[in-house]
Amino acid sequence: MKIKPRDLSLYLVTDRSWSQGDNFVGQVEAALQNGVSILQLREKLVEQELFVARAQELKGLSIQYQVPYIINDDVEVAVQVDADGVHIGQSDRSVSVTRQMIGEDKILGVSTQTVEEAILAEKEGADYLGVGAVFPTATKSDASEVSYETLQAICQAVSIPVVAIGGISRDNVMELKGSGVQGIAVISAILAQPKIDRATRELKELSRKMASKEMPKVLTIAGSDCSGGAGIQADLKTMAAHGCYGMSAITALTAQNTMGVYGVVNCEPDFVENQIDCIFQDIRPDAVKIGMVSSAEIIRSVARKLKAYQPAFIVVDPVMVATSGSKLLAEEAMDALKRELIPLATVITPNLYEAELLAGMKISSSEDMILAAEIIESFYSGNILIKGGHLDDCANDLLFVNGEAIWFEGKRVENSNTHGTGCTLSSAIASNLAKGFTVTESIRNSKAYITGALEDMLDLGQGSGPLNHQYQTMK
Repeated sequence: MKIKPRDLSLYLVTDRSWSQGDNFVGQVEAALQNGVSILQLREKLVEQELFVARAQELKGLSIQYQVPYIINDDVEVAVQVDADGVHIGQSDRSVSVTRQMIGEDKILGVSTQTVEEAILAEKEGADYLGVGAVFPTATKSDASEVSYETLQAICQAVSIPVVAIGGISRDNVMELKGSGVQGIAVISAILAQPKIDRATRELKELSRKMASKEMPKVLTIAGSDCSGGAGIQADLKTMAAHGCYGMSAITALTAQNTMGVYGVVNCEPDFVENQIDCIFQDIRPDAVKIGMVSSAEIIRSVARKLKAYQPAFIVVDPVMVATSGSKLLAEEAMDALKRELIPLATVITPNLYEAELLAGMKISSSEDMILAAEIIESFYSGNILIKGGHLDDCANDLLFVNGEAIWFEGKRVENSNTHGTGCTLSSAIASNLAKGFTVTESIRNSKAYITGALEDMLDLGQGSGPLNHQYQTMK
């Protein structure tokens, strides 16, 4: 029976030159565990005997994780190890000869760069096409780039699946949206990354979104604000404003308005878990935003579910301190947030007071923000966005990741109605991530959105009122 390449969304090509350390097989396995859907072994300048031995080694992994296993170029090795298929280039044997050698029941992939090559490859028996390089690539410096228009024309000209190859990374994959490709082939975007598991999950999600026509979906796990200015109500308004489908798992009910909070009732942890299960088992979110999680038990429940479902992007707004500076969480809950939930995040968005608690130091300047970020980075390896809205001399925000500081200049808007700004910013970042923007782009876009919502000067209530989340649609 003929094997079909069912899922080409994330095609990993192995290249040991990109491997980190000695555990190459372990790195490939980590990628397979986290979403690689088809595996291709590429070996350069090695003796046939070693090639076969390495091919046998990875074949065992492909069987274990039930993904098709492809050998690059070498038909003899593919036949010898009984691989699921072979991938050839234009300089290799012809497609028709290769098809005869491997038989009708194996997968045959062919690299092409023109519409004419693609049509001929399909006619001669190719099961899928690899088209590229679509971006500049260090792996094949002599390869000419295929334009978006040519890529789109190839997808329209053939009936077999097309995989984009060459120079694809987490930062540019969404540029392929609308081209018609069904997946991406990568090497360094996975194997050269410090966290292969996270990089693989992110690329898998981005590839799926790139090929999909679905609306981006975002889940907020947070408390309810009955007056609508913060919490899940602000989150859902923000998601809708960004063209995303918003969903919510409520952690607490609050009785509040623009003048204050008058009551809080926490949901039972089991019920919070039940909500999260219902969402992930039916409409899986592309990104998750976490806001108010007011007890250690709820925090542990949320962390347990996120570890189980492993969403591609998680934005944690560590709601620990009110705008007034008063603590909102008990010590046990703050410890659980720091130890169990924050490490799962793609981005955390503490304000200055929250960053002070996380870092254990006072922050009164831009230099202090960098020092605090360095301390936080000692226990959290993701993107740290410290919001500088409470600084005296500016309103700049700091993104700190892998020891690098990126500043976002903030325009201070003279508006006392700022209720829900933290919820709104984190939800906007999650929405942008769900749409395929990078972390840096997501933050920049979200800051622009917040600025516009503040500049609209909505004035509701007798206290610190909400932003106008719909300001863009009311012009």
